[in-house]
Amino acid sequence: MKTILFLATLSLSSAAFAQASPNKPDQPTKPYNVLFIAVDDLNDWVGCFGGNSQAITPNLDRLAKEQAMVMNKAYCASTVCCPSRSAILTGKRPSTTGIYGNTQDLKKAPKAKDVVTLPEYFAKNGYHTLSTGKIFHKHPTSEGMDEGQWAFQEFVEGGGRNKGMLWEESPSSASGEKADEKGQEKGEEKEVTKWGACKAAVEETKDYVACQWAADQLKRDFDGKPFFMALGISKPHLPWFVPQQFFDLYPLESIKPVEIFRDDLDDIVDANGKRLFKASIGSFDAIDKANMHKQAQRAYLANISYVDHCLGVLFDALKKSQHADNTILMLWGDHGWHLGEKTKYGKTDLWEESDRVPFMVRVPGMTPANVKCDGVVNLLDMYPTLVELCGLPPNAENEGRSFVPLLKDPKLEWNHPTLTTYQFSNHSLTDGRYRYTWYGGKANGAEELYDHRTDPLEHKNLAAKPESKEIMAKFKALLPAHNEPDSPTNKDDKKAMRKAGKKKGTE
Repeated sequence: MKTILFLATLSLSSAAFAQASPNKPDQPTKPYNVLFIAVDDLNDWVGCFGGNSQAITPNLDRLAKEQAMVMNKAYCASTVCCPSRSAILTGKRPSTTGIYGNTQDLKKAPKAKDVVTLPEYFAKNGYHTLSTGKIFHKHPTSEGMDEGQWAFQEFVEGGGRNKGMLWEESPSSASGEKADEKGQEKGEEKEVTKWGACKAAVEETKDYVACQWAADQLKRDFDGKPFFMALGISKPHLPWFVPQQFFDLYPLESIKPVEIFRDDLDDIVDANGKRLFKASIGSFDAIDKANMHKQAQRAYLANISYVDHCLGVLFDALKKSQHADNTILMLWGDHGWHLGEKTKYGKTDLWEESDRVPFMVRVPGMTPANVKCDGVVNLLDMYPTLVELCGLPPNAENEGRSFVPLLKDPKLEWNHPTLTTYQFSNHSLTDGRYRYTWYGGKANGAEELYDHRTDPLEHKNLAAKPESKEIMAKFKALLPAHNEPDSPTNKDDKKAMRKAGKKKGTE
């Protein structure tokens, strides 16, 4: 489950109560709660983010209009689930922990296993912590599947079911491609692109059940303690199986597919002039050969509308609850997702479509509604930001920086370059205008530079231009000085992973 909603409550410590002075209009008279919502594989195809004008997301749009601020230039620390979530929850970059892929376990990484994670830090400072859904990346152990239960005082396993399929499509089958998607990144879990309508009523499905559980928790008073509640939403992670009513929102004949530039990767080369990428990546070939771009993009849109519907249950409950006036909400996607851009379907790269994420923040009495903030932030920054908002002592190990000043004044200049990493020694930096990418290791120091003022979709690599050298030098000076070697992987646990996947589902 990949979406997280953040409700932060001020600590019960005397320091927290001192900061919650009724004389300050930007502070509540009681501690903040935290509602922390993660949405798996969600990109900017949400109405209020403008990634696709066809998206039907009334609940998310209403949240942005009435309660939350849209962080329009938010980026992930890594573009695949495990390293992205590990960075968020430890407050440390992949280049520090050595967690670069989904087969690496936070609890087995020497540089991360003893770090106090975000929910643990809140529990240590007087909060009641609870969770359901995917917050940490799941890993098999000798005792069963580790879903991050150890990090919360209350953890509820996900429920809900699909009850079989009404219909299903697979571009691999239609095109004759093998089921395992071509172009899958080495060392990552294989994700076969499938979509279709499930038989279950929406109220029976996984994400609806999770949102209803979270909504029910808002009726509790938690013995007077503030709470930190983390909710993980599984869609729009593959497979794209949701009830028919969400496909019906998007008649196939009305879908306007993404414009494809088939030579988009030609100008990305290493120092020897050798191109870094094939002409297409991920499941693009299968979808292209089957002529199913419209079907695939419709399926993704249907999944986003399903997520929006489920979250509406929680948003309504929060608005009516006793906690409405002192609950922080942070809702984010763990990384972006390509749907044909740069001849790719999927994540795992260092381009804007993978790096930029949807991120919404609601802090009662502080954040303005119906505002898009263009300050450049990273999901890594959530840890120190929540700590500051809730009046907790700073955690010196955090590598992100608090953006509380930006929440108070969205027009602040906030464009220090932020870092995204994918695999060992490959990094991308953006300051909101330029994106600079450097590939280490076998890529022989290949570089990319894009100017979003003139090229927001990153079609024209400017790295070879003489006039780009000075710009790239400034970015290059900000690359990590140290790249921690890969932490141990779960290769020995593959059988356990497959068994757990068959038992509990592969989402």
